Amino acid sequence: MEKVELLIEDCDRLLFPGDESGEGQPVLDRASVAVDGGRIRAVGPAKRIAGLFRGHRRLDGRGRTLTPGFVDSHTHIVFAGDRAGEFEERCRGVPYERIAAAGGGIRATVRATRAASEEELVALARPRLERMVRLGATTIEIKSGYGLELDTELRMLRAVRTLAAESPARLVATFMGAHEIPDEYRSDRGGYIDLLCETMAPAVAEAGLAEFQDVFCERGVFTPEESRRILEAGKPLGLRPKVHADELAPSGGSEVAAAVGAASADHLMHVTERGIARLRECGVVATLLPGTTFFLGMESYAPARRLIEAGVEVAIATDRNPGSSTIESMAFIAGLSCLRLGLSPLEALRAATAGGARALGLEEETGRIAEGLSADLVLWEVPHESRICYEFENFLPRTVITAGRIIEGGRSFDG
Repeated sequence: MEKVELLIEDCDRLLFPGDESGEGQPVLDRASVAVDGGRIRAVGPAKRIAGLFRGHRRLDGRGRTLTPGFVDSHTHIVFAGDRAGEFEERCRGVPYERIAAAGGGIRATVRATRAASEEELVALARPRLERMVRLGATTIEIKSGYGLELDTELRMLRAVRTLAAESPARLVATFMGAHEIPDEYRSDRGGYIDLLCETMAPAVAEAGLAEFQDVFCERGVFTPEESRRILEAGKPLGLRPKVHADELAPSGGSEVAAAVGAASADHLMHVTERGIARLRECGVVATLLPGTTFFLGMESYAPARRLIEAGVEVAIATDRNPGSSTIESMAFIAGLSCLRLGLSPLEALRAATAGGARALGLEEETGRIAEGLSADLVLWEVPHESRICYEFENFLPRTVITAGRIIEGGRSFDG
């Protein structure tokens, strides 16, 4: 009998053990997982695994559901400042676009972030990150974009690198200098775009600080033509494209994402039928952010069912940021996706795990419970996955495991 570092035994339900295509069996009943060296050694029926492995440490899965760790594929958690005052304005009925036009929104966070040191940015982001991991996120993407000039953008991305070195979660960095036009370039849009393409992106790539580049393709921010130029400039540097697309209006961002071969198009509340078709044709993941729609009090949620029925891969994420979504719980996002996007609990949880992994190019590393993948797991103290989404606003007891390491909770019966 082979000895492994960890056995998770006799789970009532085990989600997404199938292959990366999603065609495999989505759930196993009465299943166990063997973990060794931070990776999944074996998955299968509890009786079979019990006959093959013994664990240095064992977790009792009876009455529990085992899922992959959440992959939060769209966040902005490195920032300084506070925008609670804007929240009060919105509660009085002032729309977000008017707040932004008056110097609030992203530009307010830019001013605060530019004034913060790298050490301060790390210290401010650390508790946000720790909470998200305790809530079950084992892979988290983090964008820059509150600097809008080279020094602060690099400072933000170095803060992500520092957090990655100390966090049990896997962190993925995205350069987003194209988050807004900074105040000093309001009368020289072309000059800022030149700066992004010719100076900022090359400096980020040379320092090895980001894997992706994102652009906010939206009315009043970057046009489709500008967005495409920015993203095409980053591709030879090794910065894979992402797009904030069709959030406030049908901006053409989804079509830009398809044209540049983006890993994902994110938001998509106002995506057109042509945009959906182009996402499907080009294999772009649709990352939906219902927490933003909810937090801003908007009515139009992304058309998840149309995307799924069209054959587009769907991911969901928190969009944790200082102004339009302070939500840190992926379970909350999964429950909200059931209530407002029309997803089933299984669809929502798959979008929060395997879908997010695909959006980050990590489908061969995480997002499923399959042999050889990283042991990024959450053992929930509920007997069925529907309870995770049904009680999405509550803190359900859970054991979070990143790369085989138990992070939070865990009822163990070690010998």
